[in-house]
Amino acid sequence: MNAISRDSADLRDLVRRNGETADPRAELRQTPRASVIAPRRAEEEGADNAFRSASDDEVGGFQRDARTEARQMVVWCPDWPVVAAATQLGLSLQLPLAVFERGEVFACSAMARVEGVRRGMRRRDASARCPELIVLDRNAASEIRTFESVLSAIEEISAGVAPVRPGLCALRVPSRFYGGEKEAAAVVAEHLVDAGVWEFRIGIADGIFAAEHAARRAAPQDCWIIPRGGSAVFLAALPIGVLENAELVTLLRRLGIRSLGDFAALAARDVLTRFGRDGALLHRLTRGLENNQVVSRRPPLDMDQRVSFVPALETVEPIVFSTRQTAEKLVAELAYHGLVCTEVRIEVITEGGWTGSRVWAHSRWFAASDLIDRIYWQLQGDPAPEPVCELRLLPESVESLADHGEGLWGSALNEHVERGIARLQGMLGPEEVLAPSLQGGRSPRDRQLLSPWGDRMPSQHNPKLPWPGAIPPPAPTRVFSTPVPSVVLNDDHRPVKITSRGLVTAAPAFVSIGEGAELMAVDAWAGPWPIDELWWDSNQARQVARFQVTVVDGSAWLLIVENDQWWTEARYD
Repeated sequence: MNAISRDSADLRDLVRRNGETADPRAELRQTPRASVIAPRRAEEEGADNAFRSASDDEVGGFQRDARTEARQMVVWCPDWPVVAAATQLGLSLQLPLAVFERGEVFACSAMARVEGVRRGMRRRDASARCPELIVLDRNAASEIRTFESVLSAIEEISAGVAPVRPGLCALRVPSRFYGGEKEAAAVVAEHLVDAGVWEFRIGIADGIFAAEHAARRAAPQDCWIIPRGGSAVFLAALPIGVLENAELVTLLRRLGIRSLGDFAALAARDVLTRFGRDGALLHRLTRGLENNQVVSRRPPLDMDQRVSFVPALETVEPIVFSTRQTAEKLVAELAYHGLVCTEVRIEVITEGGWTGSRVWAHSRWFAASDLIDRIYWQLQGDPAPEPVCELRLLPESVESLADHGEGLWGSALNEHVERGIARLQGMLGPEEVLAPSLQGGRSPRDRQLLSPWGDRMPSQHNPKLPWPGAIPPPAPTRVFSTPVPSVVLNDDHRPVKITSRGLVTAAPAFVSIGEGAELMAVDAWAGPWPIDELWWDSNQARQVARFQVTVVDGSAWLLIVENDQWWTEARYD
């Protein structure tokens, strides 16, 4: 923010201009709290009528409208990262648990807090406070998946839910339907308990910000209701540390501002000038002037398709034929929502409970005929030991159809190539037609990854990670499947060797590629790039060095030396 970089003396002027004394809480001591915390519209109209609309109605680009009269309900599930991690690992919440992120406590259980563990504490300090502490790594994806059960439970009784973050969601209060706000909160609480969610709190206020802090002060499985128009009074007593802006909180504390009421008492014009739009937005929230409304989420689409066979089928052809309509239905349903499937899981279930599962990927997207081909290949390659009673098509990855639209000249050429390759796979088998891709590694051969066409095999070596000892770009265009024996000599026609420290005994002057090939004069060379691999394993340890060599005829080669033996790995064309 702009205010963070300003001189502290100038910042104190901000406080002094809002009263005769430098202490911004003096006005609070002289005036009833309710009149101070409420929006100071009449005072600002008299002082500066032109600034009134910009400060109260349009600060930060927001405008007041009739929607601000809607009441908001917030459901807060405390320590949700701990709940998600414990659920995934099958641990009890009665144990001292702590979720760590970047070496600091991100969240901890109630038992851990009893032992003195706090958020933001380093791992060593937390373990010293609680030696029995169970350390868990944060998994944001798991938190989102686990919170889906809470959202689904609330959506069964409410028109829409807006997830704020894992463990916190908001919705409009359905008071008319249930006869009041307290009654609506009781119905939501009862439904969550029936769904197996035991630790939660509910808050109701004019805005989401006030409702969240009301929920944090409610008892477990209970509700805290702020009366209409009372958000500013409720927020005024809260400490300034509840604002989720560490820099601003530190600065306000240095200025003597200890509560949200102190911050709300500052003039909106000065807050906007000193702290920018972010500070002005937080200032509006502390005054109870919140325009954020609940925007209902779009529930995830259930696109899974399945077909049951009664009686169970034993041969491949009837199963494939009976699944055709299901495949067409899946593709049509995705197209209706503007989506395409690029990765699908096919599960085959037998009468005895055996399940065969495989994930198939497509270089473009799956049509119904592509799904039929994959079903046939899976049944042929991994035949079921018993009659098949059910087959499922589960989309693993869906993308927008707009991202896979046809190019300027159409896509007939790509479709022709893909169908030709798919036909080859049908004739030879899906594992016999391979496509190259790039992975991480030091040598050109290590960076090659061959996988069946259409499959997205996960690489064990991330190409974005640094690989010490790897040759610099450009990469060679032709990599030999087997390194070619070579000879490298110096000016005296003696073999060039590498010392134990990775240095050459002499500059390469002549090179011979292949057994019995004639010597060629070296025009330029670069290297060595020494590599000491698996030095801790005496059986697999290697000490090699690579060179780039250009000879007088213009050809360029990538050479490797190991145990004083030279080989040619690749050629630069």
